[in-house]
Amino acid sequence: MPNFPIVDTHVHLWNPAKLRYPWLEEVPPLNRSFLLADYRAACGGIDVEAMVFVQCDAHPEDGLKETAWVTSLAKDEPRIKGIVAWAPLEKGDEAESVLEELADNSLVKGVRRLIQSESLEFCLQPNFIKGVQMLEKFGFSFDICISHPQLANTVQFVKSCPDVQFILDHIGKPGIKDQRLEPWKLDIKALSALPNVSCKISGLVTEADVDNWTSDDLKPYIDHVVECFGFDRVIYGSDWPVSTLATEYPRWVETLNWAVEGCSDDELRKLFHDNAVRFYRIGG
Repeated sequence: MPNFPIVDTHVHLWNPAKLRYPWLEEVPPLNRSFLLADYRAACGGIDVEAMVFVQCDAHPEDGLKETAWVTSLAKDEPRIKGIVAWAPLEKGDEAESVLEELADNSLVKGVRRLIQSESLEFCLQPNFIKGVQMLEKFGFSFDICISHPQLANTVQFVKSCPDVQFILDHIGKPGIKDQRLEPWKLDIKALSALPNVSCKISGLVTEADVDNWTSDDLKPYIDHVVECFGFDRVIYGSDWPVSTLATEYPRWVETLNWAVEGCSDDELRKLFHDNAVRFYRIGG
């Protein structure tokens, strides 16, 4: 286990009594509030120094309300150092007013517009690309949340936005349950060749057999992203509470720590702390 405080770059919090999350109706175990007290309890003995909240696919009409709500939570939980907010980037120029509003909030470090539930061609739409290109103007990064069939087009999309910093959530959601490695491996290699992309090692357990996964099931995927991106561009995330469908928080930390056994202390700190501080500009 890391013998230093870690940074969790992928924390979700939601309260269906305050905001609407239509997708929760399809996932009964998650269809309740998950709040800071729940997160603190879930971490157990893991020392989390800082956390980055990532938007939870609230109803689009509640997207900005979600950011405001988490900002209010940060007043009582100073470990919330960053927010990856929602914005309707597919609207192109029309999204600029939303980005301007987000830019007034110093906690907002990046934007995520979910791609995983969209068509393969969604990320190549001119208006979406224009919206993402605008992020550079505001100093925002972009979290890429896709499933593995969307990776090939994602490489082309990222090439269209060379001035934006990207991070791939959940290592591109490979087919771990079916032990599928290709073409995911080839696409990850192509994406990692682009210098403005980092990779968040998160969300693997819910792409595996949620009831029966083992550390060995995950290791080939972790090994590949570390090999492709190197320890300077891989970043830890918990994906809590979605991860609760498959694991307890400490078990995921233990699994990732085991998977990179043999790395140097400096490399371990980059993975669990330093790269997160740099990428999301959270100052520790």
